[in-house]
Amino acid sequence: MRVCGIKLTHDGAVALVEDGRLVFCTEQEKRGNNPRYQTIDNLDCVVAALAEHGLAPEDVDQFVIDGWDGEVESQFRLLSGTAPVTLKGGPYVERHPEGLLTSRDGLGLMLSGRDFPYASYPHVTGHVASAYCTSPFAEAGEPAFCLVWDGCIFPRLYHVDRRGARFVDCLFPVIGHVYAVAGHHFGPYKRDTRTSWDLGVAGKLMAYIALGYANEDIIKVFGELYLERFAGETEQARRYRAEINCPELSLAAMHDFFDASAPLLKGKRPEDVLASLHCFLERLLVEEVIDALQRHTELAGARNLCIAGGCGLNIKWNSALRETGLFDAVWVPPFPNDSGSAIGAACAGMAAQKGFVPLQWSVYSGPALLPSDVPSEWESTPCSMRELASILASNKPVVFLAGNAELGPRALGGRSILAAATSAGMKDHLNDIKKREYYRPVAPICLEDRAPDIFNPGTPDPYMLFDHQTRPEWRDKVPAVVHLDGSARLQTISRTSPHKVAELLVEYEKLTGIPLLCNTSANHHGRGFFPNAAAACEWGRVEHVWCDGLLWTKTVPTQLARSEPLVAS
Repeated sequence: MRVCGIKLTHDGAVALVEDGRLVFCTEQEKRGNNPRYQTIDNLDCVVAALAEHGLAPEDVDQFVIDGWDGEVESQFRLLSGTAPVTLKGGPYVERHPEGLLTSRDGLGLMLSGRDFPYASYPHVTGHVASAYCTSPFAEAGEPAFCLVWDGCIFPRLYHVDRRGARFVDCLFPVIGHVYAVAGHHFGPYKRDTRTSWDLGVAGKLMAYIALGYANEDIIKVFGELYLERFAGETEQARRYRAEINCPELSLAAMHDFFDASAPLLKGKRPEDVLASLHCFLERLLVEEVIDALQRHTELAGARNLCIAGGCGLNIKWNSALRETGLFDAVWVPPFPNDSGSAIGAACAGMAAQKGFVPLQWSVYSGPALLPSDVPSEWESTPCSMRELASILASNKPVVFLAGNAELGPRALGGRSILAAATSAGMKDHLNDIKKREYYRPVAPICLEDRAPDIFNPGTPDPYMLFDHQTRPEWRDKVPAVVHLDGSARLQTISRTSPHKVAELLVEYEKLTGIPLLCNTSANHHGRGFFPNAAAACEWGRVEHVWCDGLLWTKTVPTQLARSEPLVAS
């Protein structure tokens, strides 16, 4: 049984599940240096993704389209070749507590000149399905709660087991996009025009708040306005809650909230304001999860939690929920945001037939490296992991391209820029290369068994989705991966992993005694991962590109301004 999941809107992607196994997921931003959050505007993308794996549309048993904006149904206008097509899909949120697997069926998915039938489930269904079906809880046959907090909805709690899933509770009336909206009112991303859904600012703010401190007076201001405008029994709050099915009105209400807060916070440093907002939302999230569990003691079984939706990328909130001790285990997939929605759509199709059964999957199921013509000023030689480790030990960054791309928004060793973490200036150098702000962190990729020695808690974190503190005795040894607040967005990998990056880390540890490297994504600014060696070489801001066994070296070194000398510390 082959099920093809399709996400048409931002973070557009095509995924194929065959007999319970993920065959591939092709995110559009990872094709041809496309912009981040690329949509699918032409159904030929679906045909192309299938063809790359030797399949035609008629080889697929079921197509499932991820739902989108709409209280009853969503609508998509796009092309199939040159022909305009209109498709109708499921709404954003299920219409009743048991309605996650209520589909809107349609005909007219035109692929290669032929119409195919399709199903479409609510958008949140994909989040629930992708999170639970990829979790260890599904594999063990255990139930789990699933928290979904997406950009234009309030945080919603579901309960899932193999038999089905149902809505449990809406935790509090604040949309997930509140974080990004705050950035349009305070700090370096402040802007006068504030009507757009800015998908890129939330992650930057999570880095920026390390410059600030949570202030209880500021938190009090946000708490009072929250009650007055959103959660209390005022006329304004009741009217706001009555309009929750309109994303644009919810967005406008968020802007009004921060407009009202600005005069009350006059003279406060923006970094403190944003750090305090983060703290306020984190406390609110934890408190409301606790209250929800107390209200629903009838849901017996293992206390497991899956986290999905765009807010699942907030590593500090994920860690705060884990640290409550309320749950036996917490799972966040590597694609909690909409980059996992095509997988979720396919899993929803699978769940409608078999229940929420486990998915066999690998995080390295993205596009394969494409053949390419590397520019003539680059020379290639075979290069072993030991030889590459020696280059990294000499303080030279390397673009590292290995096998299929990783799923989700974070580079996990398949499409990475790797560098030694022992130089005080390496973080600034990498941020210069990436054209990023100086306060943006660079993540460590570390051998799993050594991580507890260097980080607290240092528990296995293969997808960079929890917060870790760097232990004091290691901060001067690996300064390039230590964030301004002492934290690190850690990725761990087992030294027995078959992935090439694990072999490299083992060789680097043998050479230097250090079991970790800097790891940041290999991409053009504002675009998806490099699809091949040629793209990395044409970018040209790093002098070494390693691609599946070959080391490409630029014959004319790149000159980049550095904010700090790359001296060992």
